[in-house]
Amino acid sequence: MTVAPDSLGRLVHDAHGDAWAEQGRLRAAWGGRSATLPGVRVSSSGLPHPQWNNGHVHDAGQVDVEALRAWYRDAGVPWGVRVPAGTPWPHGRLLLRKRAMALRQAWLRGSTAAGAASIRVATPEDLDAVAGVDAEAFGEPTQLSRSWVEPELSSGCCRVVVAEVDGSVVGCATGTRSDGWAGPAVLVTGVAVVDRLRRRGIGAALTTALVDWAFDSGAFLVHLNPDDDPAARLYARLGFVEVDGFDVYVDG
Repeated sequence: MTVAPDSLGRLVHDAHGDAWAEQGRLRAAWGGRSATLPGVRVSSSGLPHPQWNNGHVHDAGQVDVEALRAWYRDAGVPWGVRVPAGTPWPHGRLLLRKRAMALRQAWLRGSTAAGAASIRVATPEDLDAVAGVDAEAFGEPTQLSRSWVEPELSSGCCRVVVAEVDGSVVGCATGTRSDGWAGPAVLVTGVAVVDRLRRRGIGAALTTALVDWAFDSGAFLVHLNPDDDPAARLYARLGFVEVDGFDVYVDG
């Protein structure tokens, strides 16, 4: 996969931090929060899982690690940090490198149909169905997935879309709209399809629905994080290009 210029990577990095700040704010009623500390933006979902409580480092040399630890101690959640890939970070344990991809409207290569599935916008009434698909796809307990999804279904900055076959929800995905350091952008996350219907174009169609919403609503950038090479190839067919990602650290 060709990696795009550093300038686009920096923009995606800022947009990613913007999106997670939105996620913290939209979860205020559930214990979520977000803030800016020296060198790092922090967000908490209020949930007891480090992947949903992140410090987004933009200047590693300016970070006050003790202040960072104190913020998450006060939030009462386990946490981790994301730093630009390859950036030295001596605090904690390197867990993984998270890939990143970006799309401008001019690069879009057309919409993708979902075959026998129909795509629609989810409502709060879809909570149990969406949580079930999410839990199956990502191997999380259903109640944990439910707690994550519930605020997104009633937030003005998020759009959750679902795929249906014969009246049953078989896929879902979420877009989080932000307008911060990187300007208007949408982060696509949680693209999930039940096991029996994978590799039938449903994930691509869900992503396309969110991409269309993003650009129709004024965003000039869509970004996401492919889990593996097959996912990256799928997104590349829609026009996404790969940029430098993030190193994720925990136990800091």
